[in-house]
Amino acid sequence: MTLHAADQAPPRLEPGLGRSLLPLFALALSMMIGFTVMGSFATVQEGAKAELGLSDTLLALIQGVGAAVPLVLFSIPIGILVDRFNRVRLLLALAMLWTAGTLLTAYAPGTGTLFAARMMTGIGTTGALTAALSLGADLCRPDQRGRAMLIVSLGKAAGQAGAFALAGLLFGLFAGGGFGLLPWRATHLGLAGIALVLIVPVLFLREPPRREMAAGLRAPMGVLAGELWVRRRFLLPLFIGQVSVVMADAAAGIWAAPVLTRVYRQTPDAFAGWMGALILAAGIGGAILGGLAADWGQKSGRRGGVLSGAIIAAAIGIPAAFFPIAGSIPLFAAALGTLVLAGTITGLITSVTLTVLIPNELRGLCIGAFIAVAGLIGFGLAPTLVTLVARMLGGEAQLAPALTIVGVVTSTCSVFAFLLAMRAAPLSAIDEPI
Repeated sequence: MTLHAADQAPPRLEPGLGRSLLPLFALALSMMIGFTVMGSFATVQEGAKAELGLSDTLLALIQGVGAAVPLVLFSIPIGILVDRFNRVRLLLALAMLWTAGTLLTAYAPGTGTLFAARMMTGIGTTGALTAALSLGADLCRPDQRGRAMLIVSLGKAAGQAGAFALAGLLFGLFAGGGFGLLPWRATHLGLAGIALVLIVPVLFLREPPRREMAAGLRAPMGVLAGELWVRRRFLLPLFIGQVSVVMADAAAGIWAAPVLTRVYRQTPDAFAGWMGALILAAGIGGAILGGLAADWGQKSGRRGGVLSGAIIAAAIGIPAAFFPIAGSIPLFAAALGTLVLAGTITGLITSVTLTVLIPNELRGLCIGAFIAVAGLIGFGLAPTLVTLVARMLGGEAQLAPALTIVGVVTSTCSVFAFLLAMRAAPLSAIDEPI
């Protein structure tokens, strides 16, 4: 088979990073708009709360559970599709899904439809991330994957910033009414149109050959399950480490805007600009540091050295998780930016770790499983956990200290989990762990 021939190709035939920049930038652009539409609702959720009469618990369910349930159900099947079928076509289909979800958000008549709309954007964006990471890994050599994932992650970081900056800009633009809709609805209608335009470069991508396969592209599921089982001592703590980071980041991403609105008396159009710039800067910085740290860690020659940067970043995230109770907007911004920086570093390094230490036929499955678990626990549990802790502390007025507690505890767990994963890491993608 052609794919197996590509697996056995000599190193001189493997693509270099320079030759792959254009397709990597196309992947980054698709991730940018995907994560923008996925996170946009958090910026304007107070408008939806007022119109539809939503409580904080319902907002948490719409954004948390609404993203988590479909991720749990679909991320692993999408990961299997990524491992076995054309990834470019799959990416395009998922882009259409997140666009449809954004459009449905604009016209959602009630809680149930809004819940379904946010599920669609979550499935599309996180499924597409699995495809983009798998594609990016096969566009360059293993020793360059930190920098390749850096480019894809820059798109994700720009999208997370755009969820604040672009959504806030559109919200302000449509504050007087746009398209005959309330501002939060008109914002999502505008985002749906932008999404259709920015996915066009993906139409010109070509499927690259798959490399570093151990069992083969069409290996039976029983064989793949066996490969996963022998790597359990490595994968399990790696899962726990990254999911813990996702919990802290997801809770911060969903509840930062309400804390600014309720505690610091800021409106979306007032904080959207600096919040977007902050997240963009932290995302770009985290992607650069994470990509370079991952490649440096591989060159160190240590077992699991690729994870060194993730351990350091996770530790930095512990004090940064105190951002909700910082006491002033500048301190709030500095701590939140540091938390986003640390989360971006660990996320990128985890992605690189999977692409260099897991066989190709398992990468989509592993990334999908990571997303599924992160969706269930990170997006599904963390936002609701914040509301539960706030209730224990006295009610919705205790949102800021509750968010702090959840962030500090989960960030601490991630440090110890990454240390365990580092100790149990295999030496290469085709080697079994110790």
